[in-house]
Order: sequence, then C-alpha cells, then structure tokens
Amino acid sequence: MNVESELRESDHFATITDLWLSRTTEPYISLMTSFFPGEHTGDNIAQEMRENAVKGDNRISRATGVCKKLVCHFSHSWKKRVALEQAQKHLNLPVHGLITECQTRWSRVLMINRILEQQKALHEVLSEDRNTRHLILGHQDPDVLESVSKALGSLLEFTAALSGEDYVSVSHIKPILNLFNTTILAPEEGDTDMTKSLKKKMLYMNSKYEERVTQELLDVASFVDPRYKTQYISVNDIPIIKARLVSEMKTMEHKPKIMHSVECTRVEEVSPPVVGGGPPPTKKAKKSLASFFKISTASATVPIDPTAVIEAELSAYMQSSTIDNEEDPLLWWRTHKVNFPRLSNMARKYLCIQATSSPSETF
Repeated sequence: MNVESELRESDHFATITDLWLSRTTEPYISLMTSFFPGEHTGDNIAQEMRENAVKGDNRISRATGVCKKLVCHFSHSWKKRVALEQAQKHLNLPVHGLITECQTRWSRVLMINRILEQQKALHEVLSEDRNTRHLILGHQDPDVLESVSKALGSLLEFTAALSGEDYVSVSHIKPILNLFNTTILAPEEGDTDMTKSLKKKMLYMNSKYEERVTQELLDVASFVDPRYKTQYISVNDIPIIKARLVSEMKTMEHKPKIMHSVECTRVEEVSPPVVGGGPPPTKKAKKSLASFFKISTASATVPIDPTAVIEAELSAYMQSSTIDNEEDPLLWWRTHKVNFPRLSNMARKYLCIQATSSPSETF
C-alpha cells in the first residue's frame, strides 16, 4: 500500500509509533495510522457510530439498551439478586449472575447470551414489582437479541482462539478472510434477515485488503507459510508470486554478505627465532597431490545459472507437503532452511510481519 498517497488524500488522521528490541537485540519500529472522515466534532463522531453494523439499527440499540438497564438494576439491588436466584432455582435454570458490558471486550455478546438464558427468571422477578415492569424485554427484543447473538457468537469463539495464539503473522490474513467468507460469517439456513444483514455488514473487512499491492503482500506471506502455500492464492496469481520471490532472492544473492569465519593454517614446521630480533626465515610449504586436482577442476567448472538454482529451490518447496495448521511455521523453517536456504530468507522477511503485537525471535 502506498502510505504517502494515502496520507496525501486524507485531511485528518492520527499516527502512533513504537520502538522495541527483539530478544536478539534487533531494532524495530512500527507506525500505525488511523483515518477519520472529517473533523472530530461530536456530530461527526456520532454519525460514524450510527453507521456501525450493530449500533446502526434502532431495534438493536433498543434491545441492548434494555439489557444494560437490566444489568445495572440488578447490580445495585441485592434484594433483586436474591429474588433472581430464587426464581432460577424455581424454574430449574442455571444459577448465574448477569454480565456487565465492557466496551473493550466481547462482553456485549456475553451479556446478551446471559439475559437470553435467564429471560424467564428475569420476567418473573420484574413482573412482581410495578416499578420494574418497564425493564421487561419487549415482544420483539428477544428475537433481536437472538439474531445478534447468532451473528456475533461464532466471531466470539474465533477471537478467543486467535488471542490465544503465541504468534500471529500477516500470513494468517488471507486464510482468516476465507474462513469469514465461507464459514463464520456465511449465511446459514435458519438465519433471520437481521442476522444475515449483520454478517454482510461485518464483511466490510474484505474492502480493506482489495488493493493490488496489499493482495500481493498477503499472497507472498501465505505462500512462504508451509501451512498454506498456494491454498488461498488464485491460480492466475501464482506465477506473479513466484516471479516476485525469484526477483527478491536474486537481489539478495547479489547483496554483500558479512562473513564471520576463522581461517586455520596448518603449521608444517616451526623454526627457532633468529638471534638479533629479526623475523624468522619462512619455509615454503610443499604442494600436495590434491592441490593439482583442485586447480584442474576449478578451471573446468561450468558456471551455474543463479536463476535456475532459485527456481529449482522454489519448485522443490512447492512440491513438499504442507504441514498441519497446528504446527509452528517458524519451527518448520528453522529445521528446513538447510534445504531451502534462499527461500528461508524470504520466510524470515514475510513471516515476521505480524498481525498483532511485536515480532518474536524467529529462526
């Protein structure tokens, strides 16, 4: 993505930068930019919030508003909590407390699910007091809450699984988008119109990765991940990805390398130091029979085409089996970099682009 052009076209944006060192003391810097359409006035912010997939529906706003009032009421009255527990036992419902919503968590879904679970007990307690009858869910509220729960429930489970991962790289993005489109947010039989609408709105994330440059980056990252390779790449795009990798590996081959090696010389004979402090006389080492063959072989060696070597390595990688999704791709590359020395450098480059948090020590 062309960052300069994105910033030039936006009148208002915020940036956050971060610096850190990896465990191998390699320095990293990140820059995150957030865009907002227009000035940060109260009206603009309110309008942006109203256009959100969940908050943009008045039926959802009403139903979730009633839920929050319910939770607030029971959290401030121990008598109501005792009455709720008695009603739960009477109706053979789980003795569970209500859940408070937190804006930075998935607790809204948990709050909704708990109220749906305890709907009968809540109705029994609230209907006994005319001062609390207004907190009883309306006739369409349960259906609305069920639709929201159905749309967001699978995302809740997925987010919990994703946050439990130790290392999430950019190579996950294309597989995750595919999972959203084909499974998690795909319409199902029995979905209400509201559930279908919510799922469709949440798939706006597809538009975030539509640019060709971004797609190519995601394709390359998925390609060098031994769990996915070409699984989520269009057949027409595979030659483009291969050409890009070949070009990058050829460029890397021509970069000067810093060698850290120690040369060892066999001493044939040590002469005693010369009296007077002068340097000792040097003795010419004898040539071995093998040294003549080395000279002959070196002059007859045919130059190897670097492009052919790189393409052969790339083909061998593509023909190797993908690994299980539960396996660690960084550990796989640490083990197989001897077989794919050039491609392992590409994996180091692209798999270290993380989707969350900071880079960990790789291979």
